[in-house]
Amino acid sequence: MSFQESPRPSEEEAFYTQCRAAYLTVFRSSLTNITSKQQLCRVLQQAGRNPSYATLNKYWTPTTSKLNFDDFCEILKCEKITEESELMRAFKKMDVNSDGYITHSELEKALTTSGEKMTIEEVNAIFSVADINKDGKLDYAEFCRMFVSTAEQCQIAALERLEADAKLKRQNFGSQSYSPPKAPATHPQPTEASDTTFKKDSRSSSRPSSARSRRSSLSNSISVTSNSTKASKISEPSGLQDWHHSSMKGCFFLEDDGSISSLQYQLHVTQTTKVYLTIQPLSLSHRPDSSASWMTVDTVLFVMSAGETKEDATLVCFTESKDKEKYVWKGELNSGTYYLLPFTSGCRLKKRSKKSLSIKPVELVVRTDTGEIDLTGELREVLSDIFEVVDLDGNGLLSLEEYNFFELRTSGEKCDKDAWAICKENFDMRKNQLTLQGFMELNLMEATEKDGDPADLWVTLEAMGYNHLLELVEACPFRIDVHCEDTQASIQPVSMDSGGKLLNQALQKSITARTGAKALRGQDNVFIYTYRGEHRISSLIANKTNQKVTVHINNEQNRNCSSSRSMSVFAVEVPARTKMICQHVLPINEKHDWTYNCVETVLP
Repeated sequence: MSFQESPRPSEEEAFYTQCRAAYLTVFRSSLTNITSKQQLCRVLQQAGRNPSYATLNKYWTPTTSKLNFDDFCEILKCEKITEESELMRAFKKMDVNSDGYITHSELEKALTTSGEKMTIEEVNAIFSVADINKDGKLDYAEFCRMFVSTAEQCQIAALERLEADAKLKRQNFGSQSYSPPKAPATHPQPTEASDTTFKKDSRSSSRPSSARSRRSSLSNSISVTSNSTKASKISEPSGLQDWHHSSMKGCFFLEDDGSISSLQYQLHVTQTTKVYLTIQPLSLSHRPDSSASWMTVDTVLFVMSAGETKEDATLVCFTESKDKEKYVWKGELNSGTYYLLPFTSGCRLKKRSKKSLSIKPVELVVRTDTGEIDLTGELREVLSDIFEVVDLDGNGLLSLEEYNFFELRTSGEKCDKDAWAICKENFDMRKNQLTLQGFMELNLMEATEKDGDPADLWVTLEAMGYNHLLELVEACPFRIDVHCEDTQASIQPVSMDSGGKLLNQALQKSITARTGAKALRGQDNVFIYTYRGEHRISSLIANKTNQKVTVHINNEQNRNCSSSRSMSVFAVEVPARTKMICQHVLPINEKHDWTYNCVETVLP
């Protein structure tokens, strides 16, 4: 679409344009993080907000070390621009005479004794600006107009700077791409790099020429029809019910930094055998309906042969085909030990909006008629589900090892054998393993010790992926099943790993082994690998130069696609002589066709 034909920007596009303009007034790049409360204040002011100390402290807590552009956008959605009418109402409460003026002494008293108390110097500074007639009175209607006008001027200046600087237009901006407002047809401007053809911008020498842009860009276009992979579905082996069966559970967890962690496993096969391997989201007993949000999360299981060290491991296979919620591999494995590495792309398991933190939490504890503390029915159901997830082998009991995976997840500490012996004395156990009843008793004891304060219970629930409505939104429990025709295989959990080297190695190999490399034009040593699976597209950047490169990714022409980056336009910085996963893409609606049309460009 040419620039002249561009539709009028929607309210959402206009909002993100204002976000970008404000952000780039303070920072050189949208990839730069906000690293202090002062920076947060400055960038909010550039966006036309006037944040109070309470507002700043709400978003910049003692544990905050940085905020990114997407965080900033979320804050702006919550913090609306102060309206002139709101200011007028506040001033009228101070105007005891209702004459449209406030004296210096009245203003000083109001601003230094209530709310966020100001210093006398700050009050004097306001008067020095707002006492236009120099008569010791504040014309607050004029002051309100000046205040709102100043905020608007900050926004206008930021937008004008963005419009005037071609370099800023090419930058990547969080989850949204920049769409410039419509200009007269006599002065057409180029759109962003949505294809390999660029028009020259005669107003700025900082924009690369069209020839240079074409040389350093690569366009990958893949169209997938909704029924294109049905014929390749792997059939379940006949007589599978007679094969030897082993299973193990686990869970993907979203970490605070957006990464995804899960347990990894070892599989031991005693003799060469045919194998039918599946991984799928786990349907919990208290939520058997398949509409649960995590049931649509994509899952993959990588199988790597275990060498003397993890560095010696090599990729054997992975579950590429899909049968409903199951991801499947069928083949033959030799006798030996293998690593099983669960993976999800992150396209359907993402951090939720921080707005959920403002929701009134569900009650976790109640007092009985006798005044004793008890767990609510809603919490007991959730704890039953957590027990089911932590019960990795599915025998209805928690071993010390299983319980420690739970403890490491929720508290960061392990329970030793002595502490486990104390648990045995106080909570219901069977065969030296904790029962569901014992697990409930343990959590009730924690609530009782805190006299009903649910703070520690919330720490546990949030660590397990639950929000304040007790919805599982930042985790996806899964189940692994291994069927062997000739022998009984054994599976053992071995570690909790967040984006570990072994998984990254398997993921990279699964992409490079199944697709050819394409060099970016004019970049003989920068390559793009684009893997098209039956239900996922993944890309990898290989930088074979001796210096880092920054590759600009533009997904604006994708249709019915969800990216693991949660962004339409972004940049990936690849160190020298390194391979790096660029993104994963899945269809938003699997029943409809989808088109992956990505443009990769090396930034100067």
